[in-house]
Amino acid sequence: MSETGSQRHKRASSVSLSDTSDLSQSMSKRSFSAVLYDYLILLKPSIIVLLLITTVPAMILANDAWPDAWLVIATLIGGILAAGGAGAANMYIDRDIDKIMVRTRSRPLPAGRIPARHAAIAGWSMGTASGVWLVLTVNILSAVLAVSAFFFYVVVYSMWLKRTTVHNTVLGGIAGAAPPLIGWAAVTGSIDWTSALLFLVVFAWQPPHFWALALLLADDYRDANVPMLPAVRDEGETKYHTLIWSMLTAAVTLALGITARLGALYFAIATIGGIGLIVVAWRLYRTPGVEMAPVMFRYSTIYLALLFGSMAADRLLFD
Repeated sequence: MSETGSQRHKRASSVSLSDTSDLSQSMSKRSFSAVLYDYLILLKPSIIVLLLITTVPAMILANDAWPDAWLVIATLIGGILAAGGAGAANMYIDRDIDKIMVRTRSRPLPAGRIPARHAAIAGWSMGTASGVWLVLTVNILSAVLAVSAFFFYVVVYSMWLKRTTVHNTVLGGIAGAAPPLIGWAAVTGSIDWTSALLFLVVFAWQPPHFWALALLLADDYRDANVPMLPAVRDEGETKYHTLIWSMLTAAVTLALGITARLGALYFAIATIGGIGLIVVAWRLYRTPGVEMAPVMFRYSTIYLALLFGSMAADRLLFD
């Protein structure tokens, strides 16, 4: 005999409840530290590190000195809530893709270690809390920027751009470049040309950084039907665009130094580091295969940290 619609619904509900019960039992058997670690992974700590690297130097630059300690702490708390919430919401949205990709299938949601709804609740709760917190402790502009970055990353990028266009990495960088703008706005309550250049430095840096990683994961992205540049265009085109965006990054860092009236320390790091970024990108472009991709990924990470560190040090030590 065939099942009625009501019977099928009851059976599906029974399976869903059984799966949730099994997951809850599995979580109860794991140590508290293991569960806590999985919830930390939901927040994408690497994004939070990028936040720290770019927000505090922007605040120092805006204030021409070390800002009030409470203002720094409050701004970072708001930024962490926004960035961590965006990471959790993104993992909820990407859980279908993450099951397919080798690199991500061991994440807490596709591996079944955390209920998907927990990630959604955590993500949207943290994103909302970031706006409220920044309004109450910092200012309205920083709150608007943080919530806008959260919304852009979760809704515009994760739900739409990532799955539909080869330009996802470039356009998605709008959210990733927001932290220095938020830091600047926290101090000054406004946005000017210097803060816009801070934004552009991080915006221009992201494509070559993430394309280097995407080159290593091209097959994964193809399997998941995600139109990252190396998955839908040839390897050479990805490397070419990586080189072009590396040149643009180096140029913008020098424009920032001039506009912000930074000194010799910053210009030395920006010039030497920028030449290094271009050289590594050139070697990636000229070397067959993806042998240079990990080098590009690591170098670009160190480069950004040194660049923003030198920015802060230059203003604190020599201004």
